[in-house]
Amino acid sequence: MKVLIVEDDSMTRKALEHRMKIDGYEVFSAPDGKQALGILQAEKIDVMLTDLHMPNVSGLDLIRFVRNQMKVNIPIIMVTRVGLEETVLAAFELGADDYITKPFSPDELSLRVKKAFLKNR
Repeated sequence: MKVLIVEDDSMTRKALEHRMKIDGYEVFSAPDGKQALGILQAEKIDVMLTDLHMPNVSGLDLIRFVRNQMKVNIPIIMVTRVGLEETVLAAFELGADDYITKPFSPDELSLRVKKAFLKNR
């Protein structure tokens, strides 16, 4: 399974990459939504994890583009420090499948990724 991690904080991105590799996934990563779009066009990604606030293209804009322009129906999990109800609802309305706030348990994230992948098969 291929996982795309979109996270502008390099330490968090590396931690997510490490955990997904331990779980046996092929990992692609991007520091912003713009680079993520390039990866999504080049690779068949199975699950995408995205932060909310990033340079160039935000997480919400990325979800909007993936769902409306690319018409890609991969599971999308928003991984962010922002837990405001308004933001959570906006992410779900745009097409996010799950939402997890930082800090989070690595085991919980692993379970959510696995569940999202299995649900979409």
